[in-house]
Amino acid sequence: MKMFSKPALEFQCGFGTRFMCLAIPVKVIKVEKDLAEVDMAGVKREVNVRFLEDVRVGDYILVHAGFAIEKINEQEAQETLRLLKDVYFE
Repeated sequence: MKMFSKPALEFQCGFGTRFMCLAIPVKVIKVEKDLAEVDMAGVKREVNVRFLEDVRVGDYILVHAGFAIEKINEQEAQETLRLLKDVYFE
């Protein structure tokens, strides 16, 4: 799992408030041109994959704001989902 420094995760908006961007790991179940249908914990969504090369069914990708931003392996995807679950649901 990649680790980033706190400043790399945050940005400041015009009001001085800090936000953290979050990308969610999902599994690709269908690809058609620049769009892919993904499984997000049992929920199917359509995301734009135009920023990644050679996205295929079965790949795991990180999605932020409806766009795929990076390919990851299954182990990294599962570990990230486990950590998110621990933080947000337990």
